[in-house]
Amino acid sequence: MKKSILIAMAIIAFGFTANAQEKKAEPKVKHLTYKEFLKNVWDFEKDPNTFVYKGKLPAVIDFYADWCGPCRRVAPIMERLAEEYDGKLLVYKINTDQERELASAFQVRSIPMVLFVPMEGQPMMSVGAMQEQEYKQVIEEQLFK
Repeated sequence: MKKSILIAMAIIAFGFTANAQEKKAEPKVKHLTYKEFLKNVWDFEKDPNTFVYKGKLPAVIDFYADWCGPCRRVAPIMERLAEEYDGKLLVYKINTDQERELASAFQVRSIPMVLFVPMEGQPMMSVGAMQEQEYKQVIEEQLFK
């Protein structure tokens, strides 16, 4: 009897541990769809001539593709930036293969392409992979003025 109770307790404890491990923290880098972009960043359908940022924090938006080698090198940098600047900066990703309309709207011809969005003023575009320190420099100097 004692053995069966101990076994049952072990099974229950293992189940709680397994469930706790399955619940991972939500990723800091958010993937945007066309509709989410219009809602959270800029609704260029309503006013294509005037950039009006809708976010509550400055943003970095990484246009990428899964097959792109330089994009794969930038991905962990974006994850680290999202972690380091959590609560101060939003980091988004847009898959150009899945979100062709967004890629076309921004005339994405080469990837990775990163859009730096300040709270006020116009966004800045960077084409090609940069080193992590270069991204930080743009963030500090342009987004956190």
